[in-house]
Amino acid sequence: MIPVAPIADLQQQYPFLFDIDSNLNRLVKRIELLSYVNPLNTEKEKHRFFASKYTYEPEFKYPKLKFDPYKLQRLFFSQRLERIQDDTIRKSYQDVVYYYANMIQCIETIGRGKKFYYNSLRVYGTPTERDVDNARFILHYADEPQGEDMDKVFSAEEAKAFFEQFAKQYDFPLNIKFSVHISAAAMVSNATQTLFIKKNNKFSKNQLLTLAHHEIGVHLVTTFNGLKQPLTIFSNGLPKNVETQEGLAVLSEYMGGALTLKRLKELAYRVMAADSLIKGYSFADTFDLIHGHYKLNRDDAFAITLRAHRGGGFTKDRLYLSGLRKIYKRYQSGKPMDMLLTGKVALDSEPSMSYMKQLGLVEPITYKSLSFQEKLNTNTTLDFILNNLK
Repeated sequence: MIPVAPIADLQQQYPFLFDIDSNLNRLVKRIELLSYVNPLNTEKEKHRFFASKYTYEPEFKYPKLKFDPYKLQRLFFSQRLERIQDDTIRKSYQDVVYYYANMIQCIETIGRGKKFYYNSLRVYGTPTERDVDNARFILHYADEPQGEDMDKVFSAEEAKAFFEQFAKQYDFPLNIKFSVHISAAAMVSNATQTLFIKKNNKFSKNQLLTLAHHEIGVHLVTTFNGLKQPLTIFSNGLPKNVETQEGLAVLSEYMGGALTLKRLKELAYRVMAADSLIKGYSFADTFDLIHGHYKLNRDDAFAITLRAHRGGGFTKDRLYLSGLRKIYKRYQSGKPMDMLLTGKVALDSEPSMSYMKQLGLVEPITYKSLSFQEKLNTNTTLDFILNNLK
């Protein structure tokens, strides 16, 4: 086992690297895309859309920016990366700078239609033909009978109590806040290490377990593991980390026995909604595809459509299914998951991380996703689907 060097020794050995890493850390803290892309007037526009019999084009409002995009982007590119003498490490940091520069352009153009959509494509891409085929493959399955654990009877306060109890398995602080401005039922803010719960939302027993494995068992685990690393790059996020992180999170649902066919179909609907953007679909068109063609109930169809159309066209949601496919294959191969839990990292970054680990710049993880220790899924249909994704 490689001995872990004290942080002071590493800083002395790689002074320019740690200076640049620290600079980037201060800059990255100011840009969290999800805090800007969620509309402020969702419920009002949802009511108008339903009242119009699904023809009205919602006009969403978004939070004001708390930074100057041009100045912030200039600060990213002012970092003197040439001072990092190691080619592998320097290339990793160049990729990080480009990634966050693109993220700033995303945030700057939220609510500006195609401008935001094209910037979203640069960060998250669009569904491939394989993604769409996999989504259709999942959607051809008939819905399974729903048990009592799918009934939405728990309040946001009860959800908070459930998550607090669940998090006792992990030795890290759980900060929970309620919000009316998130599109998901619950989500983690990496920057503030906070789990946000949608206020006034109702939760089912299965949904609580799903969110616990997803948000706490992976997203908070990788948040706190990243914060334990010598370099902040791992807690702030490497390029392409979203696909890997969401893949791990959904696999955690599966391993924890919480994943259902209904949930898997939700991920498939998200792919179809993201794919509709490149076809030029309006909000009403995408809603008609999900609600009219695929017969998903109107509230869930609206939520799927909103997630895809927010900001002007947001393709992040297409990564959940492709991420699950890649991470499931990784799990099936028997390779350990620990490196992927180091922080907000990506499958593609494993080689450079292994190299940095040899240099003492990556430490062993502190927290593990407990669901990965024992497979609790008993749904053979899910096994068949996951084994047959292209």
